[in-house]
Amino acid sequence: MVTTGRTAPAFVRMAAHPLRWRLLTALATGDHRVRELVELLGHPQNLISYHLRLLRGSGLVTARRSSFDARDSYYHLDLERCAHALAEAGAALHPALHLDPAPSPAPSSSPSSSPSSGAPGEVPARPRVLFACTGNSARSPIAAALLRHRSGGHVEVTSAGSHPKPCVHPNAVRVLREHYGVDLPDRRTRHLDTVAHRRFDHLISLCDKVREVHPVFGGRPRPAHWSIPDPAAPGDDDQASYPAFLRTAEEIDTRIRYLLPVLTRTADPEETS
Repeated sequence: MVTTGRTAPAFVRMAAHPLRWRLLTALATGDHRVRELVELLGHPQNLISYHLRLLRGSGLVTARRSSFDARDSYYHLDLERCAHALAEAGAALHPALHLDPAPSPAPSSSPSSSPSSGAPGEVPARPRVLFACTGNSARSPIAAALLRHRSGGHVEVTSAGSHPKPCVHPNAVRVLREHYGVDLPDRRTRHLDTVAHRRFDHLISLCDKVREVHPVFGGRPRPAHWSIPDPAAPGDDDQASYPAFLRTAEEIDTRIRYLLPVLTRTADPEETS
């Protein structure tokens, strides 16, 4: 047997354990609390916590206290770090396997010109995504605007809140315009009740409070959660809170880029029936 004397890359060693791989795949769909992972994977809490601790030590997983119940934490898979780790693992095996870690680019054509998988001339249905938070003034409108922008109109996007504020926060408008070239002409907010009758393919909450207390996130499809703190801290004026809005938009944009390939792949007929 030929040996090279090299050890496997850290990502390969970390992901090779069956339970850690299941944790990675569970967290790839959204942020979860420990008790949710216990229920999903069917293993004792102490075992789940042990392997989460190892994943956190590797930098692949991070934890953030719930902004609603600070006694709890949400675990998040850093897909950007995973993408680079996978690319490095491929290169360690063979130089030709050093793949581009960036997600697939967004579609460049308009929705009406996209090829249809149905009858000739039929326009394929666009995925429908609802972003939800409490005030619908910062995180959810930022997410909706960025997904609409990056998808080139190939995704039908809505945002709403459980307790909407009068209008979108000025810093959300400013960040989108100055850093992403996205204008937000409609600054009205929307209550979740106004979209309760509509069917969505993806329900994504960005606020711990709305996820933990609002009943809209039930049934199919299973909702996803992005645990992102509200950038509008109480007592801060617009100038003081602007850096927080910028960080929030950057995190949301990263998640959007990794969401796009999920939205644009061929839908499973079982899930769309």
